[in-house]
Amino acid sequence: MLNLERLRTLDALARHGSVSGAAEGLHITTSAVSQQLSKLEREVGQQLLARNGRGVRLTDAGRLLAEHAARILSHVELAQSDLEAQRGQVVGELRLAAFPTAARGLFPAALAALRSTHPGLRITSCETDPELALRTVLRGGYDLAVVLDWYNKPLPVPDGLMKASIVDDTADVAMPVTHRHAHRAEVDLEDFADDDWVTWGENEFCHEWLMHTLRAKGIEPRVAHRAEEHATQLALVGAGLGVCVAPRLGRGPVPDGVRTVPVRQPVSRHVYAVWRADADRRPSIRAAVEALKSAARQTG
Repeated sequence: MLNLERLRTLDALARHGSVSGAAEGLHITTSAVSQQLSKLEREVGQQLLARNGRGVRLTDAGRLLAEHAARILSHVELAQSDLEAQRGQVVGELRLAAFPTAARGLFPAALAALRSTHPGLRITSCETDPELALRTVLRGGYDLAVVLDWYNKPLPVPDGLMKASIVDDTADVAMPVTHRHAHRAEVDLEDFADDDWVTWGENEFCHEWLMHTLRAKGIEPRVAHRAEEHATQLALVGAGLGVCVAPRLGRGPVPDGVRTVPVRQPVSRHVYAVWRADADRRPSIRAAVEALKSAARQTG
């Protein structure tokens, strides 16, 4: 009989395209991936992998079994979902992910509420980039992820995922208190055409949004500093080194020397939860979504 965990490993390899990618997706070592695949080859009596330069590729038999593995794992997920739904209890394991400010702004209240209300639910969580989170949920690495898109730049959600709105998060412009616009009640992004910008890392979704938005207004942004954490961005602003967009969710106290001013035409990002369609009936998914919505209302 085929071992389910070994089929899961083969599926991860097919999805990621490498042993290291499969290991990262499954949160195990590359050695463990290799061992599982070697055992699977012995089980089926056929070669599933072949050397391909420094990596590996699936043989014809490997691709065939990987296709079956994907279907089998989907059916297993459906079975688990149906059993949980029939039992009606929020139990088992739930793996969550969120982008950093959502993890900081939503997870403490939401996860504490889930632990208190549903003691039979084991929860693990981590911070991760929205685009990576989508792919990982689709592969089965996370059960649910909190992701975002901006009001004028949607984040494509792959087929096979469900979504629910959590909160619309308004963003302000943060600037030094000595800035020429710091006294104003509202600003426009165009007002900062000549300023240095503090932004996110290259190719990050929020950075791409900022570049897209400013260029659409005829501004070629002058990016002076990059930082993944909003707290670091605000610290750089406080030192007089530029301005930044500062979403309110998970922002915390604004440092001395920084003023945040609303944008006249509001700038916001849509925060939502995603999970696999085949897990849609799981009570634990539903409970987590409601806990996140409740935490968002508390922040408002």
